[in-house]
Amino acid sequence: MAFFSQQQLLGSILGAVILIYPITASGQALRFQPQGVVAAGQGNAFAAQVDDASAIHYNPAGLSQVDGVQAVFGTALVGGSIKTKSASGVDASGDFGGPIAFPPPGHTYLSANLGTLGATRFSAVTIGLGLTSPFGLLTRYPVDGPFNTAATSSALPLLDIKPTLAYKVNDSLSLGVSADIYTFASFLGQGQVELKQVSAGGLGIPAGASVELNGNGTGAGVTVSLLYSPLRNNDGKPIASIGLVYRSEAVLPLSGSLLVNGAKVADASTDLVLPAIYTGAIAVWPVRTSDREWKVELDVEYVGWKSNRNLDVQLSNGSTIPLPQLWKNVPVISVGTEYKWLNPGWLPHWDVAVRSGYTRTEDPVPDLTYNPGTFSLSSQTLSIGAGFLCKGAGRFLGLIPCSEGSTLWPKAIGFDVAYQEWFYDSRTVTGNLNPAVNGTYHGYVHVGTFSFRYLF
Repeated sequence: MAFFSQQQLLGSILGAVILIYPITASGQALRFQPQGVVAAGQGNAFAAQVDDASAIHYNPAGLSQVDGVQAVFGTALVGGSIKTKSASGVDASGDFGGPIAFPPPGHTYLSANLGTLGATRFSAVTIGLGLTSPFGLLTRYPVDGPFNTAATSSALPLLDIKPTLAYKVNDSLSLGVSADIYTFASFLGQGQVELKQVSAGGLGIPAGASVELNGNGTGAGVTVSLLYSPLRNNDGKPIASIGLVYRSEAVLPLSGSLLVNGAKVADASTDLVLPAIYTGAIAVWPVRTSDREWKVELDVEYVGWKSNRNLDVQLSNGSTIPLPQLWKNVPVISVGTEYKWLNPGWLPHWDVAVRSGYTRTEDPVPDLTYNPGTFSLSSQTLSIGAGFLCKGAGRFLGLIPCSEGSTLWPKAIGFDVAYQEWFYDSRTVTGNLNPAVNGTYHGYVHVGTFSFRYLF
């Protein structure tokens, strides 16, 4: 019985910390889907459009459509709350460390066509680099909450570094590949994964003591994709496109320290498996003329969470604690649209776009191994957005010239905004390995995102 208590304590600590990701993952365990504002405004349906530098994340092959040099800098402001009622009837609420999660998740994309850079022999090649935060924010629960032995606060500030290459085979077909280097950085929170909880007693740790587990590591995966545009208008722009994307599984080794009341008492390590993701997308432009464009897109993802079957906890004393997860594969369906006015008479020297979308996400985590740190629920997401691209003789904010004809000055400056509201299905957890976790969970999240684009 004593050994089972040790397993339960360390298993729940380490299992929670490495699977910690707040509600802001579109309801799906570890993922945070909005990694570009143009896509976020369309419910993340973007893998067949991919006409800005955020193609680095959504479909690397689409980078071949991005002319010249482009830079995108964006961030997301995430708020909301988690509501729970334990099996014993105790109510509790959680949040993201305050009204807005901090540090906020962000994204940076840089791309350049080699022909634009002077390598005319390689004008079919476009290179890029992305920095995204797809797997982590902050979650906070009451210290005296009903499941405080599972989690009182948690964070996974994971950074994805994405060197990317796209090759334009011909006018209809492009191929792309990028590496996914997952790591931690000191400018994102504490630069490590963290879990804090209250000890239930065991392993010589007194009940009620403050317990923390932290750690970091680096892992890698790869993304390969294609973009096929069989139909084009008289200006050579696609009016139908198909995107196919494969993101490989990635194993992220984590190692760190177990702290009790601030003092280190043990080392622990494990491997976090990030799932393989298969994406198919189709976009059509019912209207695409010289003065306006209207696009409709459907994206379907299949997320291989089944690879997260267990997490074997390696302790510094040489023993191993088995920790089952038993997650399942799930689909994600996104539908989005964009309507764009090109240099309209009512706003000359600008392109203006409005966007909207819908996303349905299923829950991969079973009741048996559910942990409040992951807060994984099925969800529906509604999105709206807008974009403004200033060029030629236009002036950004009425002050900054959008183009000066200098190679050191942008040819165009863009600003994009999007808002998402996530509606979660209520969930009642029963039969959990930790009885304190049993209860009813629901919540809501709102995400406001914005970015600046610079075209050179």
